[in-house]
Order: sequence, then structure tokens, then C-alpha cells
Amino acid sequence: MLSSVGSRCAPPGLVRLLRPGLGSGPGPGLPRTGPGAPAAAEGAGSSAPRPLWRCTARGRHRSAPPSVRVSWRGSPPSVGPGPIGTPMAELGGPGPDPPHPPRVPVPVVPHREQRNGRRSGAALAGLAAGMALCYLRDRMSKEDALLEATRINDTSEVSRLLAAGADVNARHRLGWTALMVAAISRNSSVVKILLAANADPNLGDDFSNVYETAKEKGLHSLEVLVTREEDFSNRLNVRANFRGCTALHYAVLADDHRSVTLLLEAGANPLQKNEMGHTPLDYARDGEVKELLKAAETKFQEEQRRREVEERRRFPLEQRLKEHIIGQESAIATVGAAIRRKENGWYDEEHPLVFLFLGSSGIGKTELAKQTAKYIHKDIKKGFIRLDMSEFQERHEVAKFIGSPPGYVGHEEGGQLTKRLRQCPNAVVLFDEVDKAHPDVLTIMLQLFDEGRLTDGKGKTIDCKDAIFIMTSNVASDEIAQHALQLRQEALEMSKKRIAENLEDVQSTDKITISKQFKEKVIRPILKAHFKRDEFLGRINEIVYFLPFCHSELIQLVNKELNFWAKKAKARHNITLLWDREVMDVLADGYNLHYGARSIKHEVERRVVNQLAAAYEQDLLPRGCTLRIAVEDSDKQLLKSKESSFPGSGSGSGAGKVPTLRLEIVEQGSRARRLDIQTPLSPDNITHFL
Repeated sequence: MLSSVGSRCAPPGLVRLLRPGLGSGPGPGLPRTGPGAPAAAEGAGSSAPRPLWRCTARGRHRSAPPSVRVSWRGSPPSVGPGPIGTPMAELGGPGPDPPHPPRVPVPVVPHREQRNGRRSGAALAGLAAGMALCYLRDRMSKEDALLEATRINDTSEVSRLLAAGADVNARHRLGWTALMVAAISRNSSVVKILLAANADPNLGDDFSNVYETAKEKGLHSLEVLVTREEDFSNRLNVRANFRGCTALHYAVLADDHRSVTLLLEAGANPLQKNEMGHTPLDYARDGEVKELLKAAETKFQEEQRRREVEERRRFPLEQRLKEHIIGQESAIATVGAAIRRKENGWYDEEHPLVFLFLGSSGIGKTELAKQTAKYIHKDIKKGFIRLDMSEFQERHEVAKFIGSPPGYVGHEEGGQLTKRLRQCPNAVVLFDEVDKAHPDVLTIMLQLFDEGRLTDGKGKTIDCKDAIFIMTSNVASDEIAQHALQLRQEALEMSKKRIAENLEDVQSTDKITISKQFKEKVIRPILKAHFKRDEFLGRINEIVYFLPFCHSELIQLVNKELNFWAKKAKARHNITLLWDREVMDVLADGYNLHYGARSIKHEVERRVVNQLAAAYEQDLLPRGCTLRIAVEDSDKQLLKSKESSFPGSGSGSGAGKVPTLRLEIVEQGSRARRLDIQTPLSPDNITHFL
């Protein structure tokens, strides 16, 4: 099957993946001689006898045909893994010599059978084998049959099964697909049929190695080994990690130029990495396949760059961020402009981008950093690094940042930042609540922000000029909030004087801008007094200000939170939840300037979700009902009198009575029946005696 493998020098990645006997030269994974050596390429001769008669479908075992009796030479050896979970030497991998001679099955012909009767016996045996195969084929699913037909290169059967509705992307129970089987088996004709049936060339293998897969599936390692060899390939190293390998990886391992060409034409990603971080090119030998992959990588990168530019043009970053973040248009525009410069090559490549987000808690600073990382990196786990700087308040905790120096505990583990930056040098790094960090940590950040490099505890330098660093802080949050409220109030009063009835004009006053004078005269002295160094502030590209929510943004927050609970009610209890516009106004009145969006979340839980939970506990909510949240009729006049007030800094903008919310079940004819909920004991109603 891999007849051309031994003719050229194999790259190190290929040597690790191929079974012993497929490389060149001495060492592990290289040719062996003697009776224990595996068979050579397909068609090079009969393979070594195996200890069991095995069915080719899904690795199931069956006994030998009745016309043949199998005897064993030597004592039966032990079967199972060798030291440290590795297979015994007779299973094809390196290991200690078995304590007994290897078992070799020897077919023994019964003495009654004469030479002149062997032809009829063989015919009967063939007939029995054919009947058994038909029986097994009937018992197999279409997907199992597709995998088997792919392995034996039965193109007509593959076409028939696909026409019958077999899932072309179905996986073997151990993780691979039919396209991977065709690629490793060099069955290019089957590869072409599967791709024409919309097989996904970028699916990764779920098979890790024999022992990890056996542990995951709860199977014996020998069963997994036999299944892997029978249903996939017996030419691969049983210890190598194959998780994430695509059909293109396997076609390159098989050195099949035709299959590689077909897969690339079908859209296979030549830059896709497996779990070990290797692309197909890492396994290619010198020759046509390697040159083809190099050209394909260059072409794919150009097309990918062109698609990204077109995608950014159609859906700008600001538009995507607004889908997840309510308000903060000025902050979104500032971040979007800086990242656009970086994406289009209009930036200083010697220095990273550094942002400082200022504003109250719960106002969207951390969420904006997350969404920025999600936009830049598809893999949010590696592309987003978040460090809570409250964990670095002491001087000795600096070691957690860059790693302990040699001779200290934890030296080999590395630092929290350096270890993850080494994995993704262009990550989005969030330093949350940077004002709580020790000054020594800020000293390390000076080098990081200025030169874009960092030296860890082992003395290794990490280049991270392409990274984006975002710091958040609550410093000067009260001054920013009060200044923004004052600007909104002034704009509202001026608008009312012009046209009091024009709602659109009033809404436009929500968009305000903090003046440069306020930034220089108020904010910068506060930052300088806290961080105590101008060189640290001078390395920040943009200081982004997050303003308190206006009334229209609060309505969006309330609506978002109610929709969240409506989905929960529908999914968990099959209850449809509705609400009136007055309800959103009442809940928006619970906005607290110091807690931001979290205060809206808590207000909804306190005034709505608590009633839902009490009604459900008292069996007042029949499954499948429609429930509406409404404001008490007697309180609607109170609500109208508060509409002119601006969102204040406390929970409830005005003193006195707060409008009450009630739950109603909507019945036929749009009639509503109020629920009589027995109010549980409230902490506000408890009398404390001194």
C-alpha cells in the first residue's frame, strides 16, 4: 500500500507516525528484518500470519472455518500491554522479548480429506465464506458497509450505498471517516466519489492512539489495535497521536499524489493542524507531493487573506461588536479604528497595541475585550489570555507572572503570562483591574508594552509585538460617571427647551462625548497619582472611556435579560413568557450607577424571577401556559410621573412608592387571570430588636 515510502528519506514527523518498518535507516520506526518484521507494501507478498481469524467489518472476531483447524506452536504467550502501557513486541511495537516463543497459527488439514477432494472442499469453503459475508453485510448499517467498501476499493458498492442514503461523513466508532480510509488506502477513485458526495475534507480524526482510545471507549487495547489494523491501516504507529488528522494528512502519509490533488481541489485546508500542531506538509517527503503542498499553502493563504478583507468590508468590526455590547459607541469606535489600522498594515510593527479601559463596574469593559479576541482569533481559548491582577498584589507573586527563577519551586512550570504567550504570540491579553497589581508587575509591563518582548524566569525571550494588550481599571470611575450624567442632563434640558415633544431629538442627547479638557484636567492627574509614573501612561496607545447607560440602553438591557429568562422558561417548563412595555420601564428604574448592567440583572431576578419561582413552587403555573408580566393598574399613574426623571445613581430613582409587578395567565379570548401568589417572608418585613 505504501510502496514508495522506503525509496526516499522520511521527515521526522512521518517517522513518528509510521509503524516500524516504513522508514529508512536504524532506529525506532525504521525497517526491521527477521520473522517479526511487518509486511512490506501492498502487493509485495503475503502478510505474516495473524493469531486470530478476524472479520474485516468493525474489527469483530469470528472463529476459523470448520474445514481448517488452527494449532499453536509453543506455549500460549501472554496477551496485553507491556511495560508503561506499550504493546508487546509481537504486536508490532518495540518492547521486551516475550517470555515464550511467539505463537504462530498453523492450519492443519484433517486426515480424512484427500487430495482429490480438496477442490470441492475449497468450493464449499468459498461458498460458506460468501454466505457469511452476505450475512454480515445485511447485519451492518449502511455507514459500516460504506467504510468497508471504501477500504476494499469497491467503487460500485460505495456509489450504491451513497445513493441509498448512507451518511458520507459518518464516523467509525473509533473516530475516522470513509474519506480518511480511502486516503490512507490510496484509493483515489473512492476519494473522488466521496468528495463528489459532499464529504468534508477538513474533518479531523477522533482517534488518538491505541491506548488513549481504548481508555476513552472503555475497550481492551488489543481490540482497538486489531480494529485499527483491520478497518483502517496496519502501517501506522500504534503509539503516535492521530487526533485531528484530516484526509489530507493521511493522503500525504500514504504519499498518494492523486488523492492529495483531489482533496486540495475539493477545498481541503493545507494549513490545518492536527492535535500535535503539524500540517500535512510536515509529513510530506521530498518530491511531487511536497511541491504540490507548498504551492497549495501559498495559494490558500492568498485566498484566505482576500476573503478576510472582503468579510471585514462587508461586516466591519464595529458592527459585530454592537451585536454583543449595548451602548459604548465611542469605546467601540476607538477600538475598531485601532484594530483596523493593524489589520490593514497601517501600524508600527515594532510596538504592540495597548489600551486602558476606564469606567464603572459592569459596564462592558471585559466583554469588549472578549469580543475583540473572538473577532481576531477563531480559537478563543488560545487567542484570549485573561489575568486577574488582584492575584498579583504582593511582590513575591511576580514569579507567577513570568515564572520562578532557576533554583526556586515551580521553575519548570513557567509563568501564567509567558507560558500562554509562547503558545499564541499574537493573542489578546486582558489585564483585569490593573490598578490592584503590585508596582513591580507594572515595571515588567513597561518592557512588555514598549519593546513587545518579555523574558521569562528561564531566561528565554518571548516576542509578542503582534499581541494586543488591554487593561481595565475602576480608577476615576465615579468622576467619569458623574461627568457623563451631568452632560446628559444638560443636553436633555437644552433639548426640552427647543422642542419638548420631539422624541427623536430627546433620544439624540444620549450620545455625548467627554471633552479633552476634562481628560487632561481631571482624569490624567488621578491616573498619575495612582500609577505614579508617566512612562507607564505614555506607553498606552488609547485610553478608552466607558460611560453610564442612558435610558434607551437600559431598556435594551432589560429586554435582553427578560429574553434570557423567557428562553429558560420555555426550555425547562414549556412556559411562554410575555411582558408589557411598562414592565421594562419599571425594571430600568432599578439601575445602579456603581454596578452597571449587573444591577439590571439583579433587579430582574429580584422582582420577576422570584415571583416565577414562588408561583412554580405553589403549583400555580400549569405546563404549557402563557404567562404575562404586567404593572399594577393603580401604579401606572405613578410610573407616568417618573418618566421625566433621568436614571439616577441608586436603586430606584425616586423616593416613595415603587410600581408593583404582577403575573397573569393568558387564557382563551386574550383574557388574563391574575395569579394569587402567597408572598414568602421578605427580609424587608423582618423587625430587628436590639
